[in-house]
Amino acid sequence: MGLFNNSSKETESTSMPDQQNPAQDQINLVGKGTVFEGTVRAENDVRASGQIVGTLRVEGKAMISESGSVDGEIIATNADIAGRVQGEIEIEERLVLKSTAQVDGNIKTDRLVVEEGAQFTGECEMGTPISVNGEPEEEAPTDEGPGVSPEEGEEPAEASSA
Repeated sequence: MGLFNNSSKETESTSMPDQQNPAQDQINLVGKGTVFEGTVRAENDVRASGQIVGTLRVEGKAMISESGSVDGEIIATNADIAGRVQGEIEIEERLVLKSTAQVDGNIKTDRLVVEEGAQFTGECEMGTPISVNGEPEEEAPTDEGPGVSPEEGEEPAEASSA
């Protein structure tokens, strides 16, 4: 009887989130031992413990487990990779390469977290503000420097000794 007395309060607090967010809690699985060939498209998170040959396009988080692999392209909002990926990776927000990750391909992401032990072969392009701010700061002094340094060879020596 105690459950029924509190059920109206619990129903209001617990059923409402369930009704509002049923799709957000959904995780699509590619199980261990499964080989999926083609394009996987999902509006929710995807966890791959098996093999995907093709494109993985996820509006949520793509999770590649230690036993999982992707031979192709990953396009997602976020991703955690603990397995093997051979191909291009485009992550809108945050990419985490776990310590067991093996990535062979180019990465484009806003933020990158690489755990010790992760292996990555390829090029990485991170968020536009980072690369735009990083390149002009390095290029501007070197562009001005060569114009000044042939005439004033002592300034670069002072800069390197300091």
